[in-house]
Amino acid sequence: MWRLGRNLQDLIAIVGDLRRREIGFKSLHEALDTTTPGGWLVFHVFAALGEFIREMIVQGTREGLDAARSRGTRLGRPPAMTTEQIQHARDLLGNPDNTVSSIARLLGALVK
Repeated sequence: MWRLGRNLQDLIAIVGDLRRREIGFKSLHEALDTTTPGGWLVFHVFAALGEFIREMIVQGTREGLDAARSRGTRLGRPPAMTTEQIQHARDLLGNPDNTVSSIARLLGALVK
């Protein structure tokens, strides 16, 4: 059921559209049948629980990132070049004969 939609609203819209076209939705994995009132209720409860769990994960992730930042931990990819290499690249860019590609190759910062 969770792979059917991108989020709770999308999932409810898809299943609601199927229902308006008088097409029932049965999830074999969850043993869920939206063609019955009880199944429709269980569908919404499952969807709401799924959204709640997702929000708890997002909140926990944000709190973890904030805690890491407050400890001074640097997040993300490590820099591709040192401060000295960046300054060297800027100095080399002053010469109009140097291209960005040639400087990147020279400093080993060319992305392939």
